[in-house]
Amino acid sequence: MIDRVKTFGACLAVLVALLVPAAARADDGWVTLFDGKTTTGWVQRGGKAAYTVEDGALVGRTVLGENNSFLCPPKEYADFVLEFEVWVDPKVNSGVQVRSASRPDYKDGVVHGYQIEIDPSERAWSGGIYDEQRRGWLANPKDDPAAQKAFKVGEWNRYRVEAAGDRLRTWVNDVPVADLVDGMTRSGFIGFQVHQAKEAGLAVKWRSIRIKELPRAATGLTPNTLTDAEHSEGWQLLWDGRTTWGWRSAKGKEFPKEGWEIRNGELSVVETGGAESRAGGDIVTDRTFGAFDLKVEFRLTPGANSGIKYYVDTELNKAEGSAIGLEFQLLDDATHPDAKQGRDGNRTIASLYDLMPAPADKKVKPIGEWNEARVVSDGRHVEHWLNGAKVLEYERGSEAFRKLVAISKYKGWPAFGEKPSGPILLQDHGNRVSFRNVKIRELTGR
Repeated sequence: MIDRVKTFGACLAVLVALLVPAAARADDGWVTLFDGKTTTGWVQRGGKAAYTVEDGALVGRTVLGENNSFLCPPKEYADFVLEFEVWVDPKVNSGVQVRSASRPDYKDGVVHGYQIEIDPSERAWSGGIYDEQRRGWLANPKDDPAAQKAFKVGEWNRYRVEAAGDRLRTWVNDVPVADLVDGMTRSGFIGFQVHQAKEAGLAVKWRSIRIKELPRAATGLTPNTLTDAEHSEGWQLLWDGRTTWGWRSAKGKEFPKEGWEIRNGELSVVETGGAESRAGGDIVTDRTFGAFDLKVEFRLTPGANSGIKYYVDTELNKAEGSAIGLEFQLLDDATHPDAKQGRDGNRTIASLYDLMPAPADKKVKPIGEWNEARVVSDGRHVEHWLNGAKVLEYERGSEAFRKLVAISKYKGWPAFGEKPSGPILLQDHGNRVSFRNVKIRELTGR
């Protein structure tokens, strides 16, 4: 009798599992972000749009003269699935921030990060991913008619956002819209946006807001992304793999309009015949660095010449030619004539250009393959590494360093190489050279 009861119970459990809808079983792990009653504990950032709770919905209304406003739950999230429904006045744009931040050291605390677009305009980019106050559009449905038609103007629309590792995906009314791999930001807050507008009282409404946190996914599996270990160690991407954000011309305020190209996650100098800084010219980071650990993957073409410079002084050379700074030389030693110039090989690959040579037996991968350059500096002591092996080291500002400068092509530049900090530079020397996985970790200097 007992066995028959156990058997019946097991069969009943199987039957219930088959009859209960899959969506109901998937509710495990879901947390309601907004209970339809109160936003106690939430934080408003940016502008002063009016947020209220009405009929179980979170409602935001535009206020004339106010900047973009964001109402944010108190917790930060890394990997998750976020679902919500939204209704928006057709005359106002909106969005939901994910993995976002507001820090005093970045544009005086402006909210920045990934925004999931809510776009009732004729453009119809709802579900696209916009990088608020950083790089602009990262993924949009302009070439996907089905995705553009997913959002229904004047109706409640269902959104789903999945963030796992370096991947962000979005759906609108169950239609896939964006699928982005990007390593810029790993975690951050969620924020419900009311966009600045030319008319007051325009409403955005959200309801059925829930989130499910996911186990931490592996990161750094694709180029131009960081692993969790790198994140925890303080590494940052200097180039995001898709835009020019964070870089400018070494001799101007904007990124060069020619001479450089971005394709397939690679930042490349366009071949123009080998002249130094004659096409697009060198590019430098917007930020400056004093003590740092820098890594850059590079790929040379036959006969190519380029360089990675640091402690650059963009004010020194306003004439033709490259900006002035210490240089990790990039060169096809076998065929470029510069390898035999200078002294004792100090213009070969991985050398401190025109000052100190890297060893002749350094491990260089063949032309056309990716090599890794690394520069480690505590502000005074500097090391060059190539493909995981240290190839030289020196002390900036030392007597030995100054003697090398005195017999180099830099002897005419005052206090060459001794600037306390400066931007990182990638050189345009007129040969096709590609870069990726450009990352840096700031160190405590001497």
